[in-house]
Amino acid sequence: MTPVNIVGASGYAGGELIRLLLGRADVEIQGVSSESYAGKPVGRLHPNLRGATALKFRELRSLDAADITFLCLPHGEASERWDDLKQLADKFIDLSADFRLTDGRAYEKYYGHPHPREPLLDQFVYGMPERMRDAIRESSFVACGGCNATAAILGLYPLFEAGLVAEQSAIIEVKAGSSEAGRRVSATSHHPERSGSVRAFAPTGHRHTAEIAQLLGNGQPATVHLSVSSVEMVRGAVATSHVFTTEPTTERDLWQIYRDAFKDEPFMRLVKESRGSYRYPDPKLLAGTNFCDVGFALDPETGRVVVVSAIDNLMKGAAGQAVQCMNLMTGADETSGLTFVGLHPA
Repeated sequence: MTPVNIVGASGYAGGELIRLLLGRADVEIQGVSSESYAGKPVGRLHPNLRGATALKFRELRSLDAADITFLCLPHGEASERWDDLKQLADKFIDLSADFRLTDGRAYEKYYGHPHPREPLLDQFVYGMPERMRDAIRESSFVACGGCNATAAILGLYPLFEAGLVAEQSAIIEVKAGSSEAGRRVSATSHHPERSGSVRAFAPTGHRHTAEIAQLLGNGQPATVHLSVSSVEMVRGAVATSHVFTTEPTTERDLWQIYRDAFKDEPFMRLVKESRGSYRYPDPKLLAGTNFCDVGFALDPETGRVVVVSAIDNLMKGAAGQAVQCMNLMTGADETSGLTFVGLHPA
């Protein structure tokens, strides 16, 4: 039995972690924290969990040490509060952006200030099992990848690894659901403002750009041109990525590259049909699952490959990926508690 804490459990990712871990016979949720909702039952804030647990939110200072602590705090808080947090476990899985980058200069560029705990950047492993599986198994500190970065990286890494991407450069457009913005209400998430809108909120300069460049580069950061737009769906992120090939390439070549890359990956699915409504990945079909669906199209005249990759941003882009990392860190089957498929229709 692995005892765990979830710090900052009042948010959407925290709620998903509780949902996933409640069904595990080998995991005990020892404590869940929220300063604002301390003393209130978990089902008050996560109504889908009504009757499933008697857990109540607690103040951080009241949590006991556990084997693993999940950090679901807003960006910046984990690094600022590390002295208090580090007493809570020997192993940590952070779902925020605080420790994802290995380069303090890149952090300062994209987050606008020096990292408050820069020496810790070398201790955290990027939490994406498909890219960092062995390192995650051996690590005590894991920083899960961002949702937009996860969708983009998982779709593109087979082409980069194959040396097929010209100048190691990619143009990526991500469309993201409203849950990516978190539980906190803002003017941009207000229903009358968001409904029916396709809003380009980060045409350039999105923070996940640095993660994508870091993970895709072969020794040197890749050149990444990332734009992110918000759309009306609640869950989901779909990345449409454009790369040009270094040499003439056929559809058969691409099929082989992706099949080889995904053949041993339990949560990667290649989706490319010749007919039907769902010929390419659609995040609607992934709601509540830990799968990433990837498809591609080739323009033989220009050598452009368009890669479409979709995830549930709260699962493969957050809580599901965190549980997948936990499984690796504890020696459990990597797929434990994560093999369920999505609903259709939904």
